[in-house]
Amino acid sequence: MIELSRVSKYFGQRLALDALTLTVPEGVVFGLLGHNGAGKSTAIGILLGQVWPSDGQARVCGFDVTRNRSRALAPVGAIFETPAFYDYLSGWRNLEILAGYTAPVSARRITEVLDWVGLTGRERSAVRTYSHGMRSRLALAQALLPNPELLILDEPGDGLDPEGIHEMRQTILRLNRELGLTILFSSHQLNEVEQVCSHIAVLHSGRKVFDGEVRETSDERNFARLRVGDFASATKELLKSGLITSANGEVIELAPSVEIPALVRRVVELGIPVYEVGPVRQTLEDFYLRLSEQERQKQK
Repeated sequence: MIELSRVSKYFGQRLALDALTLTVPEGVVFGLLGHNGAGKSTAIGILLGQVWPSDGQARVCGFDVTRNRSRALAPVGAIFETPAFYDYLSGWRNLEILAGYTAPVSARRITEVLDWVGLTGRERSAVRTYSHGMRSRLALAQALLPNPELLILDEPGDGLDPEGIHEMRQTILRLNRELGLTILFSSHQLNEVEQVCSHIAVLHSGRKVFDGEVRETSDERNFARLRVGDFASATKELLKSGLITSANGEVIELAPSVEIPALVRRVVELGIPVYEVGPVRQTLEDFYLRLSEQERQKQK
């Protein structure tokens, strides 16, 4: 659905994207992650034909964006940067006008997309009366108007409250599950990405440093949280007996094939009180922060 092949972009002397190669398969929800200035918005701008690459090739739906922009973007809906609306007009009228810039759509289609994003009942209200979350949903409705196969979203949850973030998450999942849309979006909200995406790529200073399935970010090592009466003495003995391989704060790494019950038995034998013990799973946030720190260390 999306193919970037060694795409680079300079803004003056600054390298914003460094030979980025990326493939987004059809039917997935794909998250593009990275710090501010990592190159996420630049990559999306190139995919949408709004930023011209300095080198490399960008293909969307099989067509080169720079050579055949209209064909490449015909099946694409997008939210890029901050959506702008006519505040004094209704949500419905805004959609009519915005659709008219490309290809007029029927009243039935406007009704469908408003229902999809949860604005039914407020479509005739002036946009100036909309909350930030409602404006985000109106922007999503605009992106859905052309009945796209691919949806590209630049920070769709930016500025939303917890309720709005939840609604956006559920909408993205429904669009992928029920309409079969391929969705690419950039985000800083790693918890949301972990719940929504099947695939991610991580950018750091314009370079891709990870590309794969979200499940690959879970650390397969055997970690546990251990709260005991004397952590230093307990971990010293556990290391000596070969039951654990490391200890950091309250988190320990169990040796291969060692299970938590064996660990607890040994601590009890040492006469040390056990207050809490349980497995620890590496989250996407843990993975991202560790990866980012490794990249920062490389640049020193």
